[in-house]
Amino acid sequence: MTSFEDLEAWKFAREFRKEISELTKLFPSEEKYRLTDQILRSSRSISNNIAEGFGRFHFQENIQFCRQARGSLTETNDHLYIAFDEKYISKEQLDLLLEKSTVCLKVLNGYIAYLKNAKEKTKSI
Repeated sequence: MTSFEDLEAWKFAREFRKEISELTKLFPSEEKYRLTDQILRSSRSISNNIAEGFGRFHFQENIQFCRQARGSLTETNDHLYIAFDEKYISKEQLDLLLEKSTVCLKVLNGYIAYLKNAKEKTKSI
């Protein structure tokens, strides 16, 4: 891999972020500087942290940024529940986005496992 754009975890995070961005266009205008801003920032942070971690020189740093991405993914999920509780999105929309979030999480966890394994291999060399 030569770029973060090659990472499946980043690709899934990007698609998830784009869906969140489209969704927020339907939120009421009074949420512009509250929920809309928060969910956009947390969803952007997922792919941002994956990309930043890729640019680091050490496996452990990359792993830490991926863990931060995982935290941002969880935060985005909480914002989705708030949107549902406030009746900005339907149960079907919530379920679909949480499903996509789960896939994103699994791919991200797989990437973290890969990085941990690569880190251990370099220790034995």
